[in-house]
Amino acid sequence: MNAHEIDYKIIGDDLQCVEIELDPQEAVVAEAGSFMLMDQQIQMNTIFGDGTNQERGFFDKMLSAGKRVLTGESLFMTVFTNVGNDKHRVNFAAPYPGKIVALDLSSLNGKVVCQKESFLCAAKGVRVGIEFSKKLGRGLFGGEGFILQKLEGDGMAFVHAGGTIVERDLLPGEKLNVDTGCLVAFQSTVNYDIEFVKGVKNIFFGGEGVFFASLTGPGKVWIQSLPFSRLASRVLAVIPKMGGKRKGEGSVLGEWGDIIMGDRRF
Repeated sequence: MNAHEIDYKIIGDDLQCVEIELDPQEAVVAEAGSFMLMDQQIQMNTIFGDGTNQERGFFDKMLSAGKRVLTGESLFMTVFTNVGNDKHRVNFAAPYPGKIVALDLSSLNGKVVCQKESFLCAAKGVRVGIEFSKKLGRGLFGGEGFILQKLEGDGMAFVHAGGTIVERDLLPGEKLNVDTGCLVAFQSTVNYDIEFVKGVKNIFFGGEGVFFASLTGPGKVWIQSLPFSRLASRVLAVIPKMGGKRKGEGSVLGEWGDIIMGDRRF
């Protein structure tokens, strides 16, 4: 294997973290801000990019790191290396409620494409790059724009998504329509495109948007039940425009409930 062969354990239910166990001199690369805790013998080092091109020149490193900015990520990543003589552990936490998905790239044809900002950490040697959408419609209406993340190599990688994760293994020619925001990741063998929602009433009154993400097998796909954008929009929708939340808000009595409960000021 080119990537380090790490052991791991996912801890928790809805607020998960992943615990990585490293042998001496093994390392894991993590997204900036995902670190949770580590043993004393774990050494932390901040680098440009994902650490797979450290032997190349400065401008190559800058180009690799600069591509990450296009996906909304930091220029820097952090490498955690076990410098001790025994096994030691380091933990990384998910940024919001949901699930952590473990991806064994060696069993997934060496490449998985995923949504921006979903990458959490990976064995050192896994390449974290960008995937450009080659289709205009997919880039404009796919929910993720023209740029996605790609994870390449033969090691373990970990991505995070919101809510519950549904994994589907599509057969050759099998097709699945998914809400554009719910798509988390898919194998490189899966054909990803965008389709219009059929029916005028569905478009204007269905409340589900105008486009589907169309996935055609063969290959695995991972789908999230609660995209962070959907969660954020629901939270913003219930925040009153003026002041704090009223006691009667959402109840049958509404504003009259506020008057009865003594919370309405004239």
